[in-house]
Amino acid sequence: MELDFESAYQLLGATILAAQSTDKMINTITPALFARYPTPAALAEADPAELVPLVFKSGFYRNKAKSLIGMARALVAKHGGEVPRTLAELSALPGVGRKTANVILGSALGITEGVVVDTHVTRLAQRLGLTTETDAVKIEQDLMTVLPKDQWTPFAHRLIWHGRRVCMAKKPDCEHCVLAATCPSAGIAGTTVTAAATTKTKTAKMDRQAAARAKTDAKQKKTLKAAKKK
Repeated sequence: MELDFESAYQLLGATILAAQSTDKMINTITPALFARYPTPAALAEADPAELVPLVFKSGFYRNKAKSLIGMARALVAKHGGEVPRTLAELSALPGVGRKTANVILGSALGITEGVVVDTHVTRLAQRLGLTTETDAVKIEQDLMTVLPKDQWTPFAHRLIWHGRRVCMAKKPDCEHCVLAATCPSAGIAGTTVTAAATTKTKTAKMDRQAAARAKTDAKQKKTLKAAKKK
């Protein structure tokens, strides 16, 4: 996790600010922000005119200031000033979507409900042949199927780091990529999913589905056989 934080509240605020910005920039903003508003109760009472200058460098500062205050007020009014511990409750907060909710749950609260899917995860999951989907929720569902649950949070972090440093959107550095030997898009990846990756992924998905059906059929036959014996 590249965002600096000391609590779930701080990570929640930092993640809201990070939209359309960089973690490096947000880490220069949050120390002063949380020194001025150390708790949700303090932020809930913030004067937008005083908050805006503190978040100005993050971009879209008026909307973000509005979301921060709305988020803090919701925490105070509905959750006793505490960050909720479920995906549904977090996603209902102003300025918070499913991606941000998964970030807070996995990285601040140690709760695994889903997989963070940002632009890097989307790009790399497609290039690695783990999904053919473009919708974030559907990509998340595919990743939840192929990954052990205890890897949902760290795997997303690894993809994000790799996407920022090696597998960039326009010029992926396949020559120095440790995954090149097994990546179906190595050497040919562009900004979209390659035909080779799509075909390989669809085939693998069909194989998994066939295996799952075979397992279900075998279980049903075993149950039926046991019933007949009785």
